Amino acid sequence: MNPTDTSSAEWDIAAVRDHFLFPAEGRVVTNNAASTQPPRELLELYRSLAPGYENVHRGQSDASRELTRLFEDAYDTIAQFLGAPSRRSVALYRNTTEAINAVLYSLLTEFRDGDNVVTTMLEHNSNYVPWSALCRDILPRFGRRVDCRLARFDPETGELDLEHLASLIDARTKLVCCTGASNFLGTRPPLETVRDLADASGYVQPNGEERSYLLVDGAQLVPGTFTDVQALGADYLAFSFHKLLAPFGVGVLYAREHLLESSLPFLYGGDMIAEGRVFPGGVEYGPLPWKYAAGTPNILGAIVSAQALRLLHDLALTPTQAHYFGTGRPIERETTRRAMDRISAWNRHLTARALERLEAIPGLTIYGPGDAARRTSLVAFTVAGHDSGDLAHALNDAGVEARAGCHCATLAHHALGLTPAGSCRLSFYLYNTPEEVDVAVDALAAIVAGRRRVRGGRDVPVVGPAGR
Repeated sequence: MNPTDTSSAEWDIAAVRDHFLFPAEGRVVTNNAASTQPPRELLELYRSLAPGYENVHRGQSDASRELTRLFEDAYDTIAQFLGAPSRRSVALYRNTTEAINAVLYSLLTEFRDGDNVVTTMLEHNSNYVPWSALCRDILPRFGRRVDCRLARFDPETGELDLEHLASLIDARTKLVCCTGASNFLGTRPPLETVRDLADASGYVQPNGEERSYLLVDGAQLVPGTFTDVQALGADYLAFSFHKLLAPFGVGVLYAREHLLESSLPFLYGGDMIAEGRVFPGGVEYGPLPWKYAAGTPNILGAIVSAQALRLLHDLALTPTQAHYFGTGRPIERETTRRAMDRISAWNRHLTARALERLEAIPGLTIYGPGDAARRTSLVAFTVAGHDSGDLAHALNDAGVEARAGCHCATLAHHALGLTPAGSCRLSFYLYNTPEEVDVAVDALAAIVAGRRRVRGGRDVPVVGPAGR
């Protein structure tokens, strides 16, 4: 396999799948937009770290010093993957939601009466509800009136309405919050344009900059797209490792270093304090990034998550050989670009196949862009006369793990007039096969036709809502 070739034809899917446990269980995993599957190497890494289990930054034992080294190296790997200048721009939290809340609380005292926050109807609840709460629940208690404004999207194409977004951003817009990719519509807004609109607002920040800050929810973007935070120009970007091969429990906040340096921490207490600098009259915070690491962190989770990034490169470029996993070897930006472009190509190949085949099912409506190149690797849909939850349950009976509900993209479901606010979703990742796409679509077609497909591909008559 040529690592520089991004063609889906060169993707060694058998070698990739050999790193995972779920294929041996016969699972057809198509709920990857919620969480991806962990490779066996990462599960084994957890076990291998157990003999040296210790705390970090506060011990003199060999075990503590070694785990501290691995923990701090994890920050370096994450910064490299994002194209960040250094670990000083990286803070770790439990998930994307907590990382976004960290931005809210860090900026809380900076909002002035009459300011506004602009976000979009495409957002996951985690990039709307905190800002709604800030404007409607929190700041009013301090006597400050701050608006939360929502930009529309085109209901036909799922694309962000850039003209409407531009009309909402003005000289009192402190922050623009935008998803990198919708977890319902699959839409990828043009973040460079959003950045330009935020830059041109003229809002005067406390440090004298005349522009609005930009926060990108990268939860659906980062796992399948080459992301360079400096080229993107984002002030903040958040994502979760549980959508990027690693087990649950670690989220990332990237922020421009000067913003982390000047902002207040989200959490206070042990390990975010400069050594010995606690006095009755004041406290001095530690250097970046530890200023944002109060208390005992998720040490093993951070180490394993960073190694997930290294393994991701190996899976994409040389799935039968480990070049980066288990090492501290620097990863060049061009190597990361090649790896992520290959993953993007494979995901796009799967998504295009799903879109083409789903369109043939009577009564089925697909939401979002019709071109796989304009969306991430998920397809959400409804079927006339069928409850989306019933469809997902019936797919599960057929051995296909889909997802139904509003996917925490409640605003977009309401905007499309979906009542109840829900859809069924298939989502793919680097270990899925075209055959699994076919299995999922064939099962859905059988269900819609009034047959319930059971595991193994056999159809049986159905009685109940799924067969109406």
